[in-house]
Amino acid sequence: MAPETSTTPKATVPSKIKETLSEGLKAAMKSGDKDKVQYSRTLHAAIRKKEIDDRIDLDDAGIEKIISTAMKQRQDSIEQFRTGGRDDLVVKEEAELKFLLTFMPKQMDEAEIRKVVDWAVTESKAASAKDIGNVMKLLMPKVQGKADGKLVQQIVKERLG
Repeated sequence: MAPETSTTPKATVPSKIKETLSEGLKAAMKSGDKDKVQYSRTLHAAIRKKEIDDRIDLDDAGIEKIISTAMKQRQDSIEQFRTGGRDDLVVKEEAELKFLLTFMPKQMDEAEIRKVVDWAVTESKAASAKDIGNVMKLLMPKVQGKADGKLVQQIVKERLG
């Protein structure tokens, strides 16, 4: 039997998020939920675009980054629409944001974030605002997808203030 070569495609771990998204899309189509169908297709298209552009099969961590980016876009849109007095669009964006949240891990509350920030400050021996970069470098792998980056940065600035 010939030894396995590096050109042999490796089996990838199937993405649970992709499976959930696909099942959710089918269910939304059957029930006639046009909004969920649209949200599902938009997310699926973003995932496929990234996979095709980078020529990879994304795992859940990669998909969570895409979802996180989409969530930030929705939050920015909500802010802009509120400022512009477009409550109808605020409601639409909030509904899509809520849909995207269903695919993300449980979000950390402020107390949990503060605990992780304290650990990162101690670990990096940060003493002033100049050390924010070092603290964030330690923090981001631990909080990515589980906490709002703006809130994390705000707490770090507060802590090193």
